[in-house]
Amino acid sequence: MAVGGPSLRGLDDEARQLALLIGSVTDYAIYMLDPDGYIRSWNPGGERIKGYTDREIVGQHFSRFYTPEDVVKGEPQRGLQCARTEGKFEAEGWRLRKDGTRFRASVVIDPIWHDGELIGFAKVTRDVTERYEAQLRLQDAQKALVQSQKLEAIGKLTLGLAHDFNNLLTVIVNSLDLINLQHAQDARTGEWVEAAQRAADRGALLTRQLLAFARGQNLAPEVHDVNHLLASSAELYRRACGPSIQCAFELGEDMPQLEVDATQFEAAVLNLVANSRDALAGGGTITVRTRKVRRAPPDMPDAEPRDYLAIEVIDNGEGMSADTVERAAEPFFTTKDIGRGSGLGLSQVYGFVAQSGGFVLLRSAPGQGTTVGMHLPARTECNDG
Repeated sequence: MAVGGPSLRGLDDEARQLALLIGSVTDYAIYMLDPDGYIRSWNPGGERIKGYTDREIVGQHFSRFYTPEDVVKGEPQRGLQCARTEGKFEAEGWRLRKDGTRFRASVVIDPIWHDGELIGFAKVTRDVTERYEAQLRLQDAQKALVQSQKLEAIGKLTLGLAHDFNNLLTVIVNSLDLINLQHAQDARTGEWVEAAQRAADRGALLTRQLLAFARGQNLAPEVHDVNHLLASSAELYRRACGPSIQCAFELGEDMPQLEVDATQFEAAVLNLVANSRDALAGGGTITVRTRKVRRAPPDMPDAEPRDYLAIEVIDNGEGMSADTVERAAEPFFTTKDIGRGSGLGLSQVYGFVAQSGGFVLLRSAPGQGTTVGMHLPARTECNDG
């Protein structure tokens, strides 16, 4: 006597085998459409992925799974037409669940023919949201890494130039001091020397900004309350905004301390406020916001997340294009008119934050304003011991 014979006889029927197979699949939505796109069958995978039971969905048009914008564009009909004329339709896009949430779907539609007549379509849908989001994270990380490497290379070049330039300035300034002593009674010479000294001072400032970008400046970090640092300089930031721009502060509560060079921190925030001010030629609002975030650095998304203090300067200006955002931190790159800026303000911010162990996130789009966030490591209890 064959063991288990009676229980296996049902599998001799090919149609029953197919029904059992499809009914056992939960990772894929597998169902049949009639020639007009109405659903004629449903499997447990369809219910798991899309949220509908067979009683709710059989007899409904499959276009209800598409986003409204895709329905307007005629994507459901295009899929059926491509399957009919080309023998198969494959695509990836956003689809809707019963609860209205969106998921990334990989879709295959095959036509079903019988005696030369189209009797319907076989449709298979797979939820690939996790894979899609992982690809986006990987692309963002690769982009951040390339940007970091580019700025690192520029920084090394800048560091060497800044030191050489500083040495030249030292000789110039010393020579001017000697000339000034020898011609103390010569008013004309004194005017020339004074003009040259002003230019040398401006060159010294330029050198300091270059060193800040190249992470070659000497920082003197101390433990500070970030909200107190901002509040103590609030009037300075308001004056920098000018009369036509409102400067608001949104300071988070229970913020941990951070270890930072207070002078360079103030200079960095002031640079960000000044950039936002220049983007608001017709007036507007600049908001300085603090909050605690837990995340990994953008160029190392798989690293262990840690706490950062995000100090964000937000404006409601015109925003920047993607190309401008990508180049914004480069030294001497500026969208301002000639004479209105050296193009080193944001470079100084990037260099200071990187030297302080953090990173900068810049978010902007045309018509949507700009947010620049300095993310500095939060001081933990381990730092105190």
